[in-house]
Amino acid sequence: MSTPPRARTLFVSDIHLGTRDCQAELLASLLRRVRPERLYLVGDIVDLIAMQKRAVLPPAQQRLVARLLRLARGGCEIIYIPGNHDAALRRLCGLRVHRVQIERRAIHVTADGRRLLVSHGDEFDTHVRIAPWMLALGDGMHQFVLALNRWCNRARGVLGLPYWSLASALKRRVGAAQRYVAQFEQAALHQAAREGLDGYVGGHIHKAGFRARDGVLYCNDGDWVEHCTALLETPDGALRLIDWRGELLEREPLVDAPAVPEEADLVGAARVP
Repeated sequence: MSTPPRARTLFVSDIHLGTRDCQAELLASLLRRVRPERLYLVGDIVDLIAMQKRAVLPPAQQRLVARLLRLARGGCEIIYIPGNHDAALRRLCGLRVHRVQIERRAIHVTADGRRLLVSHGDEFDTHVRIAPWMLALGDGMHQFVLALNRWCNRARGVLGLPYWSLASALKRRVGAAQRYVAQFEQAALHQAAREGLDGYVGGHIHKAGFRARDGVLYCNDGDWVEHCTALLETPDGALRLIDWRGELLEREPLVDAPAVPEEADLVGAARVP
């Protein structure tokens, strides 16, 4: 197993504490290997919606919460940005609780000077053109797939095999899921560009990855119920997608500068009333 890169910043989201699907032990394993100076908790950290029906908080999840609080006491700057599943905590935005700063959104400045919008991402749901019945069906199927994912990895654990995301493998083969992700990415890139920022970091859709368009970088740190991934910033400002072992999954793509209109285009645009 290779040594994980040094971390200036770590972004994690969609932990869903309080549910059976939370992979608390794997995240705790990552936090033992990677010690960031700053940690962003990018929404859906606690699943308050699921806990209204059934609350599950086994020892592994309790230990993870304790580890996060120890990181904060040890000097790690922690910023908690509530998502749609822990939206009730948004009323605490602007407050500091147990050395954890709670914010609705943030602007993160990388070591190389880039400014990135950080938010959970549920605000872009209204920009995704998917029929309501398909969303409802997709949510039901998602819960079924997560159950399969749990049983699959219990069997793998008995056989001494490492974690593997069955849910991720299945979703890659569903065209509707791919269209949803593409529309979400477009909305996030548009928002960052509209605010004059260099990029966007979020979660919400449980699909980690990078995308670049017109000089703007999109980063999704994934989740901790299916993929078990995080976004890491190195001391020089480079962004890396890593798994629960700290292994490199993907490097950020090169971002081309925004296209500059030709002089003729600028003249033509000036004539538009």
